[in-house]
Order: sequence, then C-alpha cells, then structure tokens
Amino acid sequence: MAKILMITGDFTEDYETMVPFQCLLACGHTVDAVCPGKAAGETVKTAIHDFEGDQTYTEKPGHNFALTATYAEINASDYDALVIPGGRAPEYLRLDASVLDMIRHFFEANKPVASICHGAQLLAAAGVLKDRTCSAYPACSFEVTAAGGTYADIAVSAAVTDGNLVTAPAWPAHPDWLAQFMKLL
Repeated sequence: MAKILMITGDFTEDYETMVPFQCLLACGHTVDAVCPGKAAGETVKTAIHDFEGDQTYTEKPGHNFALTATYAEINASDYDALVIPGGRAPEYLRLDASVLDMIRHFFEANKPVASICHGAQLLAAAGVLKDRTCSAYPACSFEVTAAGGTYADIAVSAAVTDGNLVTAPAWPAHPDWLAQFMKLL
C-alpha cells in the first residue's frame, strides 16, 4: 500500500479533504495530512462548498479536520503520492515556498498526484502545469492556462489523468477522481 501526503490548510473544502482522506485509509493506504505551521493533532477548519444555482458556489462552515503529521517534520521523498484538496486553502498555501518545493518533488520523481478544484492554484504556482492537461474549478481555468497548461473543461462529475496527474473540477467527481488516482497508486 502507498504512503500518501495530503497538503491542506484552513478553509480547505470539507468533502475534498475528508472524503479522499477516509477513502484512501479505508483502502489500506497511509495518509499523512499536514498544514504548514501546524502539528499532528492540531486541526484546520473546513468550508463546505455547494452548488445551489448561484453564479458560483456557496460557502458554509464545515468541520474541524485533525492533522495526522507535523508539517515541519515531513520529507516529501518519504511519500509515494500526493493529494491536494481544494477550497480556499490553496490561495494562501501557494505563497509558501516549501509547499511549492514539495509539489515539485512529486512531479520531478513522477509520483502520482491528485488535485481537485482550487488545488490547481498550487500546481500553477509550483510551475508544474506546462504542457499538461488539468481540470479544476472553472474559476481556476485562468491559472491553468497562464501556467502553460491546457484546461480540461469536463463535467463536474468527471476527472482527467495526464501522466502522473489526476485532476477534477470539484467534489462531485470523487468517484471518478479517486478511481483514476488509485489506478496510478
């Protein structure tokens, strides 16, 4: 089974954090969920994003998600794969050079990476999308193309794989996104 790193932060999308975390554990994988500046046992706040017919998603308070490892103590080379949830966390995590270095490690080593929704903001900031096909929440299509990638405009319930990268627009794609990711594991 794989040892998987999940990089998350405050106001990560609730489903996009908890569902893959629990699913991958249930399938026998080890998942270390980390957040810069926080230690194992501390929590990040989540936000629930829903699609209720408005011009964009709505946002409601979610749960507290317990981190399982201490960010300052991890080494990306110890992991077989990476998961990047969406939500609001990627917009500020992309300002952390150590996060971007970790993401680059997974691409340089050609390890599986699963990113969903606003996770594409981290991929773009890390400079790993050039000549790649990447799905994301439609509002992040600009970041994908500005980073040299091709934005995959797919159904909200679909996912796309390009080499070691599996991406999806939002949490309704969990079944397809996680199935494609687990094939790479």
